Amino acid sequence: MAALAEEQTEVAVKLEPEESQTLLPPQAGDGAGEGGGGTTNNGPNGGGGNVAASSSAGGDGGTPKPSVAVSAVAPAGVAPVAAAAPDAGGPHDRQTLLAVLQFLRQSNLREAEEALRREARLLEEAVAGSGAPGEADGAGAETASALLSRVTASGPGPVAPDPPCSGASGAAAVSGLATGPAAPGKVGSLAVEDQPDVSAVLSAYNQQGDPTMYEEYYSGLKHFIECSLDCHRAELSQLFYPLFVHMYLELVYNQHENEAKSFFEKFHGDQECYYQDDLRVLSSLTKKEHMKGNETMLDFRTSKFVLRISRDSYQLLKRHLQEKQNNQIWNIVQEHLYIDIFDGMPRSKQQIDAMVGSLAGEAKREANKSKVFFGLLKEPEIEVPLDDEDEEGENEEGKPKKKKPKKDNIGSKSKKQDPNAPPQNRIPLPELKDSDKLDKIMNMKETTKRVRLGPDCLPSICFYTFLNAYQGLTAVDVTDDSSLIAGGFADSTVRVWSVTPKKLRSVKQAADLSLIDKESDDVLERIMDEKTASELKILYGHSGPVYGASFSPDRNYLLSSSEDGTVRLWSLQTFTCLVGYKGHNYPVWDTQFSPYGYYFVSGGHDRVARLWATDHYQPLRIFAGHLADVNCTRFHPNSNYVATGSADRTVRLWDVLNGNCVRIFTGHKGPIHSLTFSPNGRFLATGATDGRVLLWDIGHGLMVGELKGHTDTVCSLRFSRDGEILASGSMDNTVRLWDAVKAFEDLETDDFTTATGHINLPENSQELLLGTYMTKSTPVVHLHFTRRNLVLAAGAYSPQ
Repeated sequence: MAALAEEQTEVAVKLEPEESQTLLPPQAGDGAGEGGGGTTNNGPNGGGGNVAASSSAGGDGGTPKPSVAVSAVAPAGVAPVAAAAPDAGGPHDRQTLLAVLQFLRQSNLREAEEALRREARLLEEAVAGSGAPGEADGAGAETASALLSRVTASGPGPVAPDPPCSGASGAAAVSGLATGPAAPGKVGSLAVEDQPDVSAVLSAYNQQGDPTMYEEYYSGLKHFIECSLDCHRAELSQLFYPLFVHMYLELVYNQHENEAKSFFEKFHGDQECYYQDDLRVLSSLTKKEHMKGNETMLDFRTSKFVLRISRDSYQLLKRHLQEKQNNQIWNIVQEHLYIDIFDGMPRSKQQIDAMVGSLAGEAKREANKSKVFFGLLKEPEIEVPLDDEDEEGENEEGKPKKKKPKKDNIGSKSKKQDPNAPPQNRIPLPELKDSDKLDKIMNMKETTKRVRLGPDCLPSICFYTFLNAYQGLTAVDVTDDSSLIAGGFADSTVRVWSVTPKKLRSVKQAADLSLIDKESDDVLERIMDEKTASELKILYGHSGPVYGASFSPDRNYLLSSSEDGTVRLWSLQTFTCLVGYKGHNYPVWDTQFSPYGYYFVSGGHDRVARLWATDHYQPLRIFAGHLADVNCTRFHPNSNYVATGSADRTVRLWDVLNGNCVRIFTGHKGPIHSLTFSPNGRFLATGATDGRVLLWDIGHGLMVGELKGHTDTVCSLRFSRDGEILASGSMDNTVRLWDAVKAFEDLETDDFTTATGHINLPENSQELLLGTYMTKSTPVVHLHFTRRNLVLAAGAYSPQ
């Protein structure tokens, strides 16, 4: 708003008849987005509930100037009254003007206030003689003047783009709606594009409703919904939770503490069980002062709660609120909810339950419509000498024996360009070094010996138990070739173990290196200091528990993230810290290297994920949008996308190229703690504190499966190398193996399902479960499939 104060502000006060509604840009997102989210419907009569003219062209050679435009518009269905009702115009306009002037004074917009006062004097003279067209009748004007005396600040919902002649983007738009007695409507809302401050956010709860009536309003709506037809009841029941929260917060903000307590006790038991944690937080907000610092409350207030409802159910709701003149509830629906309307059959209770549960309701269907390149990048041409007699260790230091090269049949499979793959140069990726090529050759040779998994051929599981960790193990990672394992601990250390006979050695000191013959064949062996050889290396540097660890694909580096707000890059040649990346202000819960190295992602308590490159001190991208902590992060196999799982119970997919959010997945009923992509890049599996594993089709943006079985948080997920089996590890001390091929076959992704988001999840968890493996008393923190499809699992022994 500061920018407005510095510029010459023009104020236009207009009274317009109903026909002129079309000339004013509607406030997108304040009502129900019709169909595909294009049209907005802002009142029970379909009137233009929040119509705002954001600016007008100035007179100095057509320079656009910000303006504040106040317009009174009659809703559809209320006939404009001619000059027969002079007393309706005066008080109504004066009331509106007083409210706007008061707001301008509070906002320190003196020039705008003076300009409006000048205009107002002219207006009052004009109104004194005759009533203006477009007014409601006398009884309605009385209601409207009471309603219009409130100027409230709306949250940062979608704001309609300025018209072509518009001024600065910071232009404030204040609109009023005169409504008849049968038409409760949205009133005086101020749309500001900037992020609202706390006081502005809370001021929206400064309502004038009778506090004793809140219980009656809510009971009336509850009775109506419970008595409606079964097909509509499930959809309309979605309104209970957001309305309950906002009505309670309004009572608390307006210091009706006893009424708020009574309201909470009477209705909190009606809410769905998966909102219990949120209700516990809400119950602690009993005074106006408590609200200012509460993040959960601010999140709820500033983000519109999204409900997906069929057109028939919505019309039913609108008609009921219109008949009952239930202004209080309709205002909340208009101000704080985004109703995504679709044409077609209403959804069943099962279909709705599968998708709801996040802090901000469901995802808008529009959020999952953008194209995602989920295919894999074309592999570089590498000729693979197949030689069964080669010793496996030989390739790590020296070059493979030269034999007549043959093309590896598994390697050649990925040589064809995937039609769903991104362009090869869409994001800059590091070039393959010689050591990378050698590693790929090793990988391909291992692949020829890979066990083909399936329901009749389950993998062996090797479990690494961390003893005497005193519940202090907070992160685990294993290298791609399964030679090293790293643990992050609550005592701020990172420990790296070799799980092969080969010990860990550091590079020699500079003085000793100068004596080495750099031309010798075994120079890589000679630079290592045998005196430093050990099975374990401890890395010191963090000043808080280490919550994330990730090896680079080439095994030369290790990333760790900590409660101290930093991400550290460690060299596995010298076992020292090379860089500390500072960007997060709070604990960093997870970090992960890109499958191609160089890039990495981190996510933390500050609710954002950051994309970094190892040679940059500052993040390259900041992925902001989650409403709570980002608990886990994962790169897509083609490195063009990053998935993040959050405590707001949503999963988001971000485009690395431009930082945009291209998918929002809702359905989990608790914070998300694990993510994994299928090897072909088409599917995503997610695990949360609700013990469920959900499967998502990335291309269509739909949930395609639900795996039930775990009884506690799912901490780790991993697909086998060929994508045929999904392994899940949980705090319930079990590893479970699921049939991924069967889970993803015969997917219903017809046009109707994609358009409406109707999903029918088969109840086939028991059929898909291939095996459950219990540990004695060790929660499963990490899972890893070796190149030959052996499962490695890890966790810290936790004596009961």
